[in-house]
Amino acid sequence: QVQLVESGGGLVQTGGSLRLSCAASARTINIPTSPITMGWFRQAPGKAREFVAGISWSGGSTSYSDSVKGRFAIYRDNAQKNLGLQMNSLKPEDTAVYYCTAGYSSVVGTEQNDYRFWGQGTQVTVSA
Repeated sequence: QVQLVESGGGLVQTGGSLRLSCAASARTINIPTSPITMGWFRQAPGKAREFVAGISWSGGSTSYSDSVKGRFAIYRDNAQKNLGLQMNSLKPEDTAVYYCTAGYSSVVGTEQNDYRFWGQGTQVTVSA
C-alpha cells in the first residue's frame, strides 16, 4: 500500500499561482515506494473527477488536460518521493479539490482506472 499526502492548496486570486506537493510513502516493505506513474486529478463541486496532469517514472513523459496545458507544470523527485504541480495563471474554473494519484502503468494514463493509489485531496479556490 502506498500512502499519498497532498499539501499546498489554498485561496488565490484570478491570475495568481499555487504549488501543490504530494509526498509518497509505502506502508509495507514489499511495495515499491515509487510507483511508475503519478498524476493529479481534480473534482469541482457537482462535477466528476477529471484528469489534470500525469508524469512517467523518469519524468520524461508528461500529459496535460487541454484546460490546463500551458499554465500548469507537473514534476517529480523520485529520490524525495515527491510529486509537484505548479499552477500559474489560475482561473475561477480551476477551483476544485486536487488529488494526487499513483499507479503502476507503463504509460501516463488519463483515466482514473489507470491509477491505483489516491490521496485525500487538497482544496484549491480561485476567487474572481
